[in-house]
Amino acid sequence: MIETAAIFAFVCFALGLVMNLWKVVTAEDVADRILALDTMFINAIALLVLYGLALGSDIFFEAAMIIAMLGFVSTVAYARFILRGNIIE
Repeated sequence: MIETAAIFAFVCFALGLVMNLWKVVTAEDVADRILALDTMFINAIALLVLYGLALGSDIFFEAAMIIAMLGFVSTVAYARFILRGNIIE
């Protein structure tokens, strides 16, 4: 039963990743693209954690943590660039 739930979760997060990619490509506003990209980071983190659980490996959790940090920093940098026009003052 747990294998079926894991496969369902993989499919759901992969589908969410594809839909966010579509939004990044087709969005009219830059803010919508940034939000879709941030959600893509979250879906990628979820996929890595699920894959780590499926394999029983700890390395995927560390990779998910690194991707989470990069996602946060890039979202803040993009938002700051939109608001102020520069990232570093």
